[in-house]
Amino acid sequence: MTSQLFAVSFDASQPLRLAQFWSGVLGREMVDDPHDGVMLLPSADTDFRIRFVPSQEPKVVQNRMHFELTSGSLDEQQQTVARALELGGRHIDIGQLPEEEHVVLADPEGNEFCVIEPGNKFLADCGFIGALSCDGSQEVGYFWSEALGWPLVWDQDQETAIQSPRGGPKITWGGPPFMPNGGRDRVRYDLAPPLDGDRQVEVERLLSLGAMRIDADQGGASRLAMADPDGGEFGLLTPR
Repeated sequence: MTSQLFAVSFDASQPLRLAQFWSGVLGREMVDDPHDGVMLLPSADTDFRIRFVPSQEPKVVQNRMHFELTSGSLDEQQQTVARALELGGRHIDIGQLPEEEHVVLADPEGNEFCVIEPGNKFLADCGFIGALSCDGSQEVGYFWSEALGWPLVWDQDQETAIQSPRGGPKITWGGPPFMPNGGRDRVRYDLAPPLDGDRQVEVERLLSLGAMRIDADQGGASRLAMADPDGGEFGLLTPR
């Protein structure tokens, strides 16, 4: 049985402060993470948890993964932007073009995210978090489709996207050119086998799909650090 996407995890110098920001932006309940840091609970059964774990490593490059938040109208887009700015976010320039209608922001620790304009058909019916937009290859899109058991919903010109069969946010990969790798990813996936699963069996399955084990065990015995075929770190948790 395949693992579930248990959470998207952020490294944070101030986990509580960052969790408060995202709780305010997304309207999600904030709770203590029983393993470490702070966590936002899902708002629907197609959502994932969002974890904020302590780290003193500085952010030095643009993240390879970011949220794309959807809007039902221009007023709604403007309200989301205003709420994010009020909570401590800021506008940033990552090379977006003047004619592009989405708004690029950063949270209080510099993690990039976009507030998408209304009428985006690709993200229709995906929820407020419409997508996790990732820098990555076609190969890594195929890997994650197999790893999570989520079908491909886009595969064209080396760009890929997957989505849970239950719906919810898409995960997308933009293909080349790729961003430089600036060390450990500050935003990453945490997977978990089901309660009746065997983590070692799941390790072997992920390795057979093209994953790699990496030396650093950043979360103790409860989290095994691995990397996908592009070198993007992810964690494999104990069954839960």
